[in-house]
Amino acid sequence: MSVAKIIEVSASSKTSVEDAVRSGLKKVAETVKGIQGAWVSETKAVTDDQGNITEWRVNLRITFLVQ
Repeated sequence: MSVAKIIEVSASSKTSVEDAVRSGLKKVAETVKGIQGAWVSETKAVTDDQGNITEWRVNLRITFLVQ
C-alpha cells in the first residue's frame, strides 16, 4: 500500500508560467524525494503600471510518496 502527501508551494519567474513551475518543482526536489506530480492551482501575472507583465507566480500542489 502506498501513502501520498500533498504540499502547497508558491513559485515565481520573470520569464514564464512554465519556468515558474519548473523552478518550484526543482527547489522542492532538493529536500523532498518521490515527487509524483504537481497541480497548478493558481496563476498570477504581476504587472507594472503600464500593463506589462513583470513576473509570473504560481501556486503548486505537489504530490509525493511517503516512505
